[in-house]
Amino acid sequence: MAALVVVKPFRICPKRPLKKQPEQVEYNYTIQISQKKNNSKRLSEILKKSYNKDRNMNNHIKTNRDHWNKLTEIHKGSDFYNVDTFKKGENTIPKLEIDEIGSVKGKSLLHLQCHFGMDTLSWARLGAITTGADLSDSSIAYAKELSRDLNIPASFICSDIYNLPKVLSEKFDVIYTSGGVLCWLSDLPKWGQLISNYLKQGGMFYIREEHPFANMYSHEFQLKTDYYFDTGEPEHVIPKGSYANRKAIVTTTSYQWHHTIEEIIDSLIFSGLKIDFFHEFPFIGYARFGELMEQDKDGWFRFKDRKVKIPLTFSLKATKY
Repeated sequence: MAALVVVKPFRICPKRPLKKQPEQVEYNYTIQISQKKNNSKRLSEILKKSYNKDRNMNNHIKTNRDHWNKLTEIHKGSDFYNVDTFKKGENTIPKLEIDEIGSVKGKSLLHLQCHFGMDTLSWARLGAITTGADLSDSSIAYAKELSRDLNIPASFICSDIYNLPKVLSEKFDVIYTSGGVLCWLSDLPKWGQLISNYLKQGGMFYIREEHPFANMYSHEFQLKTDYYFDTGEPEHVIPKGSYANRKAIVTTTSYQWHHTIEEIIDSLIFSGLKIDFFHEFPFIGYARFGELMEQDKDGWFRFKDRKVKIPLTFSLKATKY
């Protein structure tokens, strides 16, 4: 902020000659006026940049919502999700997650980025009192339909994650998110704070996610040496099918962000959570690298060549004290 400058007028006396000082005063005054103009210009630039960033983010959210609405229609009939088997009573939560999280019976559970709610409803089958949230209105509509048709009580909210506090104020015993979620988030510190705010004292946060190291490789398993560190700018992705069906025709695009391990962990620690464990695994939930992978008896995808040993998945558990 420019300092206020008071320019005192000179007393003009006809009996005494005027001292030659106005030049200095005028110079200082001119500098302050110039600074004020520069500061106003800078403020205008900041506000314009902020406005453009917000506008761009709104466009990114809309683009991603349209993308996931399209994917929902593809995923509902895919073998990958196998909705018919789920309707017959199959639980979609991997044994790994059940073992690491423990019993949820009688606990309130918030599932962030729940897609069309099969995992949310599976946790309800395991005794949790569940709420699922997702930005896709098509996903949430189908989740409510499944809940109603299968008579599984659950609440579902359509909202992008950063606007969730506008429509949800409840606190939870468990917050859960899993499988390809972080790349859709632009601001992990804000994500961490949101998680902390929604957790009860003593509550638990759990995530099982693709490992950032795996994301350094293209789907053809080519190393992307410039990919790991976050630039703050999203990647505009033109998809080739879907992870659930590589041959599907997807006409929508998306915006995605990549995050480092440091960023993920720090966003939770600085939000007041204590990390209980961080685990890494050489398998992933889908055939990320196509024909190079095969599915094991537990449903995970591993490299056919067992000599390839890189981390593909991580899980993390944190507690609010």
